[in-house]
This record gives sequence, C-alpha cells and structure tokens, in this order.
Amino acid sequence: MTNVPKPLPERRIVSSRHLAEGEGWEASELEYGMIIAYNAFTRWMSRCMAAAGNGDLTPLEILVLHNTNHRGREKRLTDICFLLNIEDTHTVNYALRKLLKQELIEAEKRGKEVFYRASDKGAALCDAYRKIRQDCFLDGLPRMDMNGEELRRVAAQLRAISGQYDQASRAAASL
Repeated sequence: MTNVPKPLPERRIVSSRHLAEGEGWEASELEYGMIIAYNAFTRWMSRCMAAAGNGDLTPLEILVLHNTNHRGREKRLTDICFLLNIEDTHTVNYALRKLLKQELIEAEKRGKEVFYRASDKGAALCDAYRKIRQDCFLDGLPRMDMNGEELRRVAAQLRAISGQYDQASRAAASL
C-alpha cells in the first residue's frame, strides 16, 4: 500500500500566533507538533513504565534507565548525556542516583570515572516495558498506515531538525 499524503488543512495549527506571522510560519506549526508529541511521549513513558511495574520514575529517569540498558554496555555520565543530547548533567546525575537507590542500575568506579549499567532488576523492568510497548503502541501503528521504513524516515527528519535547533541555540548564545 502506498502512502499518499493527505491535503493539509488551510488553517494554521500553532501554539503561538505571534510566532506564526510572516515568512517561515510553518516552523511554528512544526514546533506545536513537537510540543504535543513531547508531552504525549513523556506521558506514555510514565504510564508504560507504571504498567511494567514501576510508577515512581520520571520520564528522564526512564530514558536514563533504557540508555544504561542499551546494548548491555557500561556508560559514563558524559556518555549518557551525549547520547540523550542533554546539556544539564546534574539532572542526569540525579536520575542515576535515584536509579541506583532503587537498584535498577549498578555503578563501578574506575579511577575518577564512574561506569553505569542496568542491574538484572533494571534489565527485567526494561524488558517488561518493551513487551507493553509492543502490545500498546507498536501493534497500533499499522492502523495509521505507518510501517518501519516510514518511522525511520520520520526519525531521520527529527534528528536533522534537532541539529538545526542545536545550531540555532549556539547562534543565540553568541548574541
């Protein structure tokens, strides 16, 4: 089945009209879509994790747990921040401390560096999350006419857009 783009409504769907005036107004529509998607995604992560057995984790803590479980490799604080594109290291450090306290991750100090990895308990929680994600999210994608290739295309576009926002933030910081 070929995905034929549906015509877009004439009405602009934006969160801030003052940002949607003049040339480039479409960026405001994109930003509103990202705001809605971000909030839906963080709500989803929290509810999926609660269904998996731990309703006490914030969305950031969930991301950090999944990242420490990723490929079964140890990671440093700087690695986690880099991979998640988080500049504010103290928020990730706080998340790591909370995950350690709940015994969802383990830490090993080597010299001045601390390396983190998911514990067996944390890996099991990630697996439970994965199963719920399959049942509640992935199984519904075919109803949206989205296949794996389309998801990959959207993901690549989002990564490219994030690069543009990163570059713009560096430019703004130099003003």
